[in-house]
Amino acid sequence: MATKTQLRRRRGRESPTELRARTKKIIARLARAYADATSALDHRSALELLVATILSAQSTDARVNLVTPALFAKYQTARAYAAADPAVLEQEIHSTGFFRKKTKAIIGMAQALVERHGGEVPDTMEALVQLPGVGRKTANVVLGTWFHKNEGIAVDTHVHRLATLLGLTKERQPEKIERDLMALVPRARWTWFSHTLILHGRRVCIARRPRCEVCVVNRLCPSSRV
Repeated sequence: MATKTQLRRRRGRESPTELRARTKKIIARLARAYADATSALDHRSALELLVATILSAQSTDARVNLVTPALFAKYQTARAYAAADPAVLEQEIHSTGFFRKKTKAIIGMAQALVERHGGEVPDTMEALVQLPGVGRKTANVVLGTWFHKNEGIAVDTHVHRLATLLGLTKERQPEKIERDLMALVPRARWTWFSHTLILHGRRVCIARRPRCEVCVVNRLCPSSRV
């Protein structure tokens, strides 16, 4: 049975102060469960992470990790990607979906790296989002995971879904969701928080069959079924 506090949350009567206090408790409980949360995309460099993140759009990390070993062995530099035959690259990444769009993005991104940055992946938000195929979400992943720079919170479908279920935002656009989360989560936790929500969404808060009974934040979640 829901407590009075849970009912208030579900009815949207939670004050900003109460929301901040609840978020702090959510972070503490998630930190105990996912202390070392990080990207599930296999990579050994900023370039590999950038390519893998582009490939992960509308795909799964598991699928991307099946494709990238051969890809990373063949294309080891930005110059190699920049000179890739589009038809060949399309076949190499075909199974990740939207392969034509991703091929164009990867080659365009690599050409921009060569022309503007000497083939190196830049470590600023401003420079990253100016690369073809790189939006704020991808830039946040690379900056936070590889460069350890918390410039924002990467909002993918899991983060969007869980942030809404947890009552941390009422927004629907990724940029606005990110803004709400950045106001609630300490900056030092931004990258970790994104990775943690993704892991929690895959393992426990599964879209079609949420396991609320074993969720570490079920008593703090307005959407909890227990």
